[in-house]
Amino acid sequence: METRVYKIDPKKPDKKKIALAAEILKQGGLVAFPTETVYGLGANALDEKAVKNIFVVKGRPSDNPLIVHVADKKEVYKLAREVPRKAVKLMDKFWPGPLTIVLKKSDIIPDAVSCDLDTVAIRLPSNKIARELIKKSGVPIAAPSANLSGKPSPTCASHVIKDLKGKIPAIISGGRADIGLESTVIDMSGKIPILLRPGRITAEQLIDTLGKMHVAGIVYGKKKKMKRVRSPGMKYRHYSPNAKVVLVYGPMEKVIPKINELYVKYKSQGKKIGIIGFDDYASDINFVCKDVDELGKVLFDKFRDFDDHKVDIIIVEGVKQEGFGLALMNRAKKAASEYIKV
Repeated sequence: METRVYKIDPKKPDKKKIALAAEILKQGGLVAFPTETVYGLGANALDEKAVKNIFVVKGRPSDNPLIVHVADKKEVYKLAREVPRKAVKLMDKFWPGPLTIVLKKSDIIPDAVSCDLDTVAIRLPSNKIARELIKKSGVPIAAPSANLSGKPSPTCASHVIKDLKGKIPAIISGGRADIGLESTVIDMSGKIPILLRPGRITAEQLIDTLGKMHVAGIVYGKKKKMKRVRSPGMKYRHYSPNAKVVLVYGPMEKVIPKINELYVKYKSQGKKIGIIGFDDYASDINFVCKDVDELGKVLFDKFRDFDDHKVDIIIVEGVKQEGFGLALMNRAKKAASEYIKV
């Protein structure tokens, strides 16, 4: 299959090019597009055949639900059977933006989108290209991350091209994702809100807005057998590069010497080592982040970059599980083969 790549300025989106991509969606095709979190692989959310093709192209497990992207809050009332007052409060405060809200679904949502659940996950992205694409297509867009299942999520078009060129009709190249990690997901379908997946919208922000909220234990990386999940990113190993990922976290005074110790250990075994953290570590490849926000923005990017450099071991310096750090640790633990608390 020939894949068209539409290069579009994220600040001044070319509506004619977006209309061409939207036409592909209308006809049941798949289009990869940028959002403020990561790139998504989109299909008409109301076309079950098109949605099923997302799972085929990605190699995605059929019990891993998709997020439906809309361009206007009013569209939620067509997609959801119930929209609680607190859900409206969240939409008013955080939309457009990196928050996905799980609600009881309406009858127009195909089972393929929700993986036979009675709920649907909905988000209104802030990215200009994404919103214009939804508007031009005239339909809500179901979209997981635009990568092969299990691999690091794509934060720029080159990642999508590497994974999906020749497998989908079109890719919109619209610059680098601003955040770099997937959206926060909160389940508002029950009596008490439940944080299913942490992200840029933090648990603290949600609690400030809602007053009371539960946090699914899975976000802390606990080993837990799960049969059915209401959010992507909960059940399966995700975000993994080819290299082995080792996550080291705890007090800084213990983390730094532990990482240095691991470097000496793996180097003695003839391994090529990359380190992502906040200190200028000795390594074959080292990326020093200035803060947690930058680590979130580059984590998946560096996973892919280090794979390109044929790194055997990637050591990631952990952060405190608070604020945006909770989301970072969630992704790092899901990518890691081993994590070490010191």
